[in-house]
Amino acid sequence: MPAFGTLCASAVTVQFTSRSGNCQFIDIFLTELYTKNKCTHVRQLTDRRKHNWGGSGVEEKEISQAVIGRLPRYFRYLGELKDEGIERVSSQELSDIMQVTASQIRQDLNNFGGFGQQGYGYNVGHLYEEIGKILGLDQEHNLIIVGAGHLGQALFNYMNFERRGFIFRGIFDNNPDIHGKQIRGITVRPMQEMEQFVKENNIDIAVLTIPKTSAVEVAEQLVHYGIKGIWNFAHVDLHVPKGIQVENVHLSDSLMKLSYNLSSHNTEK
Repeated sequence: MPAFGTLCASAVTVQFTSRSGNCQFIDIFLTELYTKNKCTHVRQLTDRRKHNWGGSGVEEKEISQAVIGRLPRYFRYLGELKDEGIERVSSQELSDIMQVTASQIRQDLNNFGGFGQQGYGYNVGHLYEEIGKILGLDQEHNLIIVGAGHLGQALFNYMNFERRGFIFRGIFDNNPDIHGKQIRGITVRPMQEMEQFVKENNIDIAVLTIPKTSAVEVAEQLVHYGIKGIWNFAHVDLHVPKGIQVENVHLSDSLMKLSYNLSSHNTEK
C-alpha cells in the first residue's frame, strides 16, 4: 500500500480562511452532521416550542437536501452578524447578504418552526443558537484524520473547526517516515493503532485524505471500529452500510464547475 502522506502531499496544498466566501468546507461538514442528527433535533425543537409557546411546534418530517445545504450558510452568516454586534435582522436583509430570496429564507426556517416575528424580523443570537442546535453543534464531535499529507495537515491546522465543536483528536498515516511527527502538539500515529484509539477516545467522525486505492478498505475498517461519519476527500465515492453518514468531497468537481462558468461567461460575450 502506498504511503498516504507521500501521495497526498504531492496532490494538493490547501489554504483555508475564515471569510464567508471560503468556508464551503465547514458548510459541507455541517450538512453531514445535520443529516446524521436531523430526526432527533427536529423532534427536540418541536417539544421545546410546544412547551415554551403552547403551539403545535413543527411536525417531524423529511427536509429537502436543498434546505439542509443552506442551513450551514445561515449559521455562518448569522455568526458574522452576531460578532458585529447586530441584534436583529429581517429576511430581506439576510437575502441581501446571502443572495437567497427573502421568501426562500422564510420557507426554509418555517421547516423548523419559523423563529421570526412579524414587524421585528429575527433575533440574531437566538436564531444562531437554534440553527446550531439543529445542526448538532450543541455537542462536541471527536475526529481523526487518516492521511497526514498536505491536505490532511491543512485540515488539521484549521482552527475554525474547533470553534464549531469539531475536535481533532488524532492523525494517522501508513508512512513510517512521518510517524512521531508533531502537528499542533498531536503525534502522527501508525494505522495499526487506529482501532484502539477510536474506541478509547469516542471518535465519531473520520476524515479521509488518502489515495482512492486505499479509501474503500480504510472506510470499511473505520465502520468496523465504530465510526459513524466519514468526510471523504479521496477521489472515489464511498458506499457504506445504512446508518453511516458519508460526505464525498471532490475538489476537482468544484474547479470544473468554475471552468464551466468561466467558459459560459466568455461565450455570452
